[in-house]
Amino acid sequence: MQPQPDGAGNQTLKARHARVIPHWVDQMYAEPLELVSGQGVMVTDANGVEYLDFFAGLATTATGHNLPELVEAVTAQLGKIIHSSTLYLIRPMVELAELLVSLTPPMQEKAFFVNSGTEAVDAALLVATSFRRSHQIIAMRHSYHGRSFSAVAVTGNRGYSATNLTPFNVQYAPYAYCYRCPFHLTYPSCDVACARDLDTVIKTQTAGDIAALIIEPIQGVNGFVTPPPEFFPIIREICDRHGILLISDEIQTGFGRTGEALWGIEADGVDADLMVMAKGLGNGIPIAAVLGRADVMDSLTAGSISTFGGNHLASTAALANVNYIAGHDLVGNAAKQGATIREALLGLQRRYPDAIGDVRGKGLMQAIELADADVHRTPRADLAAQIQEACRERGLLVGKGGIDWNVIRLAPPLVVDDSHVGEALRILSEACTHVLAGP
Repeated sequence: MQPQPDGAGNQTLKARHARVIPHWVDQMYAEPLELVSGQGVMVTDANGVEYLDFFAGLATTATGHNLPELVEAVTAQLGKIIHSSTLYLIRPMVELAELLVSLTPPMQEKAFFVNSGTEAVDAALLVATSFRRSHQIIAMRHSYHGRSFSAVAVTGNRGYSATNLTPFNVQYAPYAYCYRCPFHLTYPSCDVACARDLDTVIKTQTAGDIAALIIEPIQGVNGFVTPPPEFFPIIREICDRHGILLISDEIQTGFGRTGEALWGIEADGVDADLMVMAKGLGNGIPIAAVLGRADVMDSLTAGSISTFGGNHLASTAALANVNYIAGHDLVGNAAKQGATIREALLGLQRRYPDAIGDVRGKGLMQAIELADADVHRTPRADLAAQIQEACRERGLLVGKGGIDWNVIRLAPPLVVDDSHVGEALRILSEACTHVLAGP
């Protein structure tokens, strides 16, 4: 079925939403969608219109919608027990922890489960500051780590920083945003000055005893900004020299989305002291985790529990999901399909050099940044919004991002195949022509 105008049902639900949901809960599109079903890479809205889902619920449905193996596992568990809390032994939680430890780099030895990426960031910051006995944190400019009090405190994105109150002393270091280099240099002759500037941040903006540095291997909300391969080894060396714990936020890059490895940070030969993960872990079932060194994870001096984290149902779903990812070479598929998408996006950039300023990403995290070809590379949020709407009108759902909301993000499920990619690229090309070619 071809996309049709929204019916009265959407308008009614939109009005009900506005009455009872806070205004700051963002939604996409001038007329928000209500998605009611999905199968694989396809989703269907309340009007019966089908779409190719190339944003995967904010890069979450890694194995697609209605994966039979996951549905069967969850259905079977529903008939047994859903919940007990961590005051009891939970077999699928232990099995999931063992699986994740076996799939992560060597420094990840113990796991703690929560319900969302935000909670995982909270937990990582809690154990890091406790271990180091310091509340000094270094975060990255343009970063996003969640919506809670502590996660907002380490988010370097004004659009998602709702308060300047904070439980930490936070300083922000530059990220490798090569298209908009803060030093106005050019890679590789720059010698990755952005990474080396971390030393200056430490020397001039901190008291020295920093607990942790938290960083995304690819900045998700900022529009898939992707650092060069030298960036993370330099960051790791500086952290080691100053005794700083490195927290890798793998919430969007984890579980093979980059097409290089299961984890974004390991592609550059770097391990982290702590890793946080969510989104692709449960394929939409709420579950997240922080993994880390045993000495760091065991450093809390008071007891704790988790009422919902790692419960029977969520852990069972995550087990089925992660086993499917590992058993079906979805990392390899992300690399293959990502290469096809990248080639097409570069072709669009060559066709519209005055509007598409940058193409970036890895695997199934690909993006185009819309900007004028002037000396300031003026962001064009209007063009990004028009392209997103034009894609939707033609049956393709894509995301947006960037500090200025001028980036189109493509992050389909990892099970996407050649036909899905071909159709999505056809629609995106048509949408770009409609918006960028002019009258």
